[in-house]
Amino acid sequence: MFTNYQRQQERTGQYGTSRQQYLQELVNQFQNTSDEDCITEPNEKLMEFGIGGICNSCVDPANAAIITQCGGIPLVIKCLSSPVRNTVNYALGALYYLCNKSNREEILKPEVIDVIERYAAAQTVNASFSNLAKAFLDKHVS
Repeated sequence: MFTNYQRQQERTGQYGTSRQQYLQELVNQFQNTSDEDCITEPNEKLMEFGIGGICNSCVDPANAAIITQCGGIPLVIKCLSSPVRNTVNYALGALYYLCNKSNREEILKPEVIDVIERYAAAQTVNASFSNLAKAFLDKHVS
């Protein structure tokens, strides 16, 4: 990430893709991709990265509104049942930022609250789940 040109050349190698070209390819891929969301993929790694990106972007209310308008809330809720810890952490974090007056009913369904309460009670099993779940409950339920 923080490197000089010479180090970047050493890491890229003679036949590698330059950083500039790589970043441009990422931008092109993003701009030309279909509207499918990678958190619907069966590949757990793609789900993890997808929900991680959603979690990071939904801190901004404008991004949160887009995620909500595009039907992202049910997909985020579905990630709460993932066997991958990071996916669950990202889903809890995303729901924390997505939940507001306009979509409370969609997020605060009894079955969702039940799952989040179980994560909150799991302090000895996973402190990260527990802390995120407690923060969600404190902000949106209590």
